Amino acid sequence: MVLPIDPSQIDPEDIGEQQATLEMSHEDAIEHVRDVFTDAGFGVPVEFSPSEMLNEKVDADRDPYYVLGACNPEVADRALDATDNKLGALMACNVVIWEEEPGQQRVYHVSIMRIARLVGMAPDNEEMADIVADTGELVDEAFQNL
Repeated sequence: MVLPIDPSQIDPEDIGEQQATLEMSHEDAIEHVRDVFTDAGFGVPVEFSPSEMLNEKVDADRDPYYVLGACNPEVADRALDATDNKLGALMACNVVIWEEEPGQQRVYHVSIMRIARLVGMAPDNEEMADIVADTGELVDEAFQNL
């Protein structure tokens, strides 16, 4: 299979990549990130621990890893309309927290809105640009408050 884009040529900014390091326990980081994203206008309708599931199901011996599925309902509604419902395949906007070492947690996020445009699931028009900008401002606010 030939990829339609060269992943090595993608700038992290192209996909809205953001990350931060928190000096706290994994459980405290999950609570803190949830609170900060909620304060920035996101709900968290989905959350789960892949590490717990994989450790239980396949004895993976993974370090703590947690996913918060964040969503701003107004932006999500606009994005579904703008993409003929295709963006739903990428929802929610995941924020991932993993333990790099005890007391040090990495928080990581990429923009599903930017990725959808990059791979052709979303139009490259003014409406989608506004959605990308609005979501980016919300995420920027959250990361500034981490």
